[in-house]
Amino acid sequence: MLLLGAALLPRRAPKPRVLLSSEEEQLAVTGGSSLSTSTRCGEDRIQFLHNQTTSNFECLGEDQGCDTVFVTPTARTIDISHAWVMNNAVILVVSPMTCGSITEMLKKYIFFSDKVEIQDITEKTSMCALLGHKSSQIMDELNLGDLTGKAYGSHEHYSVDGMPVTVAVGSTVSVEGFTFMMSPAAAGSIRKALIGHGAVPMSPDAWETLRILQVIDIVRHLQGDQLLGKNSLRNLMFLEAGLWRAVSFNKGCYKGQETISRLVTYDGIKQRFWGISLSSQVAPGSIITVDGKKVGRLKASGPFGLGYIKRRTASEGDSVTVEDTVVGTLVEVPLDSS
Repeated sequence: MLLLGAALLPRRAPKPRVLLSSEEEQLAVTGGSSLSTSTRCGEDRIQFLHNQTTSNFECLGEDQGCDTVFVTPTARTIDISHAWVMNNAVILVVSPMTCGSITEMLKKYIFFSDKVEIQDITEKTSMCALLGHKSSQIMDELNLGDLTGKAYGSHEHYSVDGMPVTVAVGSTVSVEGFTFMMSPAAAGSIRKALIGHGAVPMSPDAWETLRILQVIDIVRHLQGDQLLGKNSLRNLMFLEAGLWRAVSFNKGCYKGQETISRLVTYDGIKQRFWGISLSSQVAPGSIITVDGKKVGRLKASGPFGLGYIKRRTASEGDSVTVEDTVVGTLVEVPLDSS
């Protein structure tokens, strides 16, 4: 994690641990943490992030949070981050693949007089998520229920079985549920406490299926392909993936703001990210057609396909053809956007 005056960012770490709250929902616990944080103080940290990312940080108070996007000057996506504003820090949760590059990028924009400090605290933190319709019930049983019903990104500091933990509303794959951040030494106890109250561990395969169906991690999924030379994330625009909640259109100047404003004002977003329910699995990169005309390419494939399709060529529920023979049906992503 990175600390901007306290900010978090991840440098490595596998998939986050996930706990599903009921057998029916088939939610579970998996792997390690993929976040990065900073806990250092810096009086200018809010203004700094306000200028460097797409969200309005100046309207956030202590114990609030938001999604925000790091972009290039031409508004191409670098990474989507979850931000938690704390008393003396801002925690930024980012992809392990971009932690190092974002850290170096931010340091270049810190001027001599700026009171901002950045730290990568990935190795000092662990993270898990509690998902599912019964997650609020488990929170109540753990005496953490005062977070239930609060806005996405809101967070509080607690003690679970004597171990300090920060809990936030929402997670990297859903605006519902809760995210737990703690020290690696406390991770086992927190996980045990959640399972003891009915949470069900999620298998790595189930986590991957859930992750790929959510827009924020969809972008990160493509980012992983970028590192393999298969895709260029910098050619992707986060608004094409429907991440409208991660941008402010009235906060003033910030990196990429002019390009984003022009795209919105002049209806310049040319393609949209769709989920595709496929009749059979096909390889990423396959051509998508409608009535014999090419409208996009498949970006990822598994239980469902994911791809960018030209706007106004197809709508939710429409049929498309992938690689000439496979039939697909367009579905909204994330599939559960609540």
